[in-house]
Amino acid sequence: MADKIVLQLKKNGPILVMKDGKVLMALCRCGASTNKPYCSGDHAKVGFEAEEGTLEI
Repeated sequence: MADKIVLQLKKNGPILVMKDGKVLMALCRCGASTNKPYCSGDHAKVGFEAEEGTLEI
C-alpha cells in the first residue's frame, strides 16, 4: 500500500506537500515567488488571498 500524500492549501499562503505528517516542501500558489516553484514567502508582500483546503492523494 502506497503512503498517502496530503496537499494542504494554507489560507493566504502556499501549498504544503506532506507525507506522514511531515512537510516535504512548500509550493508557491501566488505566482510572486522568487524561488518558483517553491514558496519564498512573497505572498505576504503582495497581499495574496486564497481559501484553505486539503487534498489527499
